[in-house]
Amino acid sequence: MAEKENNPRTSGAKFILSLAAFVVVVAGMREAKSILVPFIFSLFISVIFYSPFHWLNIRGIPKALALLIIIVGIIITGILMGTLVGTSINQFSQDLPIYERMLEQQTSSIVSWLSGLGIQIPRDHLLDSISLNEPLKLIGSIVGAFSTLLSKTFLILIIVVFILLESTDFPSKLKVISRDPNSAHSNFTQINDNIKRYVGIKTLLSLATGTAATILLIILGIPYPLLWGLMAFLLNYIPNIGSILAAIPAILIALILKGVGSALLVTAGYLLINFIFGTLLEPKYMGKGLGLSTLVVFISLIFWAWVLGPVGMLLSVPLTMVVKIGLESYDDTRWIAVLLGSSDKIKVQTE
Repeated sequence: MAEKENNPRTSGAKFILSLAAFVVVVAGMREAKSILVPFIFSLFISVIFYSPFHWLNIRGIPKALALLIIIVGIIITGILMGTLVGTSINQFSQDLPIYERMLEQQTSSIVSWLSGLGIQIPRDHLLDSISLNEPLKLIGSIVGAFSTLLSKTFLILIIVVFILLESTDFPSKLKVISRDPNSAHSNFTQINDNIKRYVGIKTLLSLATGTAATILLIILGIPYPLLWGLMAFLLNYIPNIGSILAAIPAILIALILKGVGSALLVTAGYLLINFIFGTLLEPKYMGKGLGLSTLVVFISLIFWAWVLGPVGMLLSVPLTMVVKIGLESYDDTRWIAVLLGSSDKIKVQTE
């Protein structure tokens, strides 16, 4: 029996079968993303609000009343964010053609100046490379994805209600149906704790990043500071490139309206903010605890964006963490979890 399990043909067949199953599952997720995205978003909202819900319960507040308080809080937060996003986007969209014309004029001046120095640069190519359209398209796709989710607010709230109501009984059910109850409960607890920790810390750091960006732009007199601060808050959830994308529109607006000096100040300010919150504070409070390598974080960003769209970019790290913890639970797939893990964790295990 052991020889059969160690047979290279058997191992190869199992690998091909697992790979085929993975492709089928991913293809199914991509086709069903219109249903899957609201459910996943509801699940992560439930994870975020489980702690205050549980805190209200242990303080003697009935489960129904505690759930009502949580739902009202979610609705108020959603309305405030939706109003802020909608108002800022509408105002900026009205002024966008003006900014585009001003940018074209400045670009033409730069091309003429370079031509006088004997440097020939195609004007159209230069306009395309520094246009506001591309970064705004990406930002618009993310905002549009959230607008689509907001249109399904009732469905999301219903799912959140049922998840929170079942949350207290789910660990017991998991123990009953699992072959290894202790391991199943441990894995569930680890997934839940890691997601809550990641989302909680990331939210606080993103809020601080957005607030700092807003204050910076108010001081420098850049229009729509609340919009750019909100973009810094939202895009900071996207690993590696989110903070860069959030800075581009603000820098271009500063260049158009205030000149090169102001654009450089905005750039320096964003770099300082990202250095403080992204380079110093985030690794200190969250880096090693995630157990994911930097390369895996970046690849997961691309993968989940392809599977689930813009929302997948924001949830890429928590989703990959869930997959990694699940792979660690089985001997046959633990090697994949090791490949996904960070080098720091491997060093700790080998020492």
